[in-house]
Amino acid sequence: MTTLIPLDGPTVVVEFAGTRLLVDPTFDVPQEYPVGARSLRKTSGPTWTAERVGPVDAVLLSHDQHADNLDHAGRTYLATAPLTLTTALAAERLGGTARALPSWETAVIGTVTVTAVPAQHGPDGVEHLTGPVTGFVLTAPGEPTIYISGDNASLRVVDEIATRFPDIDIAVLFAGAARTPLVDGFLTLTSHDAVEAVRRLGQPRTLPVHTDGWAHFSQDGASLRAAFHAAGLADVLLPAAPGRPIHL
Repeated sequence: MTTLIPLDGPTVVVEFAGTRLLVDPTFDVPQEYPVGARSLRKTSGPTWTAERVGPVDAVLLSHDQHADNLDHAGRTYLATAPLTLTTALAAERLGGTARALPSWETAVIGTVTVTAVPAQHGPDGVEHLTGPVTGFVLTAPGEPTIYISGDNASLRVVDEIATRFPDIDIAVLFAGAARTPLVDGFLTLTSHDAVEAVRRLGQPRTLPVHTDGWAHFSQDGASLRAAFHAAGLADVLLPAAPGRPIHL
């Protein structure tokens, strides 16, 4: 059985093929995070503490440069994890058990193969402002294929992943239409683009995350569900109640 436990923002516990994984740990109380002359503001507290999450076999970290994907308590949690798979730049900055996993390369954890896949954090041409990001695909013998998008805003990237993995069964899709004054465009999928991404992935069961709890998310979970309902795809959405396990 595969179990997904959405927590807050992008944070998800994934129990899959005998392994326990944690995506983008964020456990802080609401606060401001300075980023140069501006800041990111967390607006809601954690559903679970890091202590309640407990030990995992690995952390899958989309990137380390933004607090909505790795906050202070999340960084502390990384010190307890036996392995963190992430971008090359994040691995260099984090040290410890962090390991770079470039796009299309794999790591094996128990019976699970983790493949890093591309993610584009915003419109074309802004990586020098937003920094590198990665997504992941999880596979194991006899198990569903799981796609974890990370902070991806590009449907072209979705097409590339769908070509390489044409049989995705479950998608953990980061959305929220994140905005920043530094970039003219969205840093993550809008609700409309999330619908289109799911179509291009073959309509897998989809857990929407990264939609609530931060002031720079310009669309929330309610608007995403409305978009899927309007598109006739409401039935692919998994419930996203924080802290409530989804058994698949």
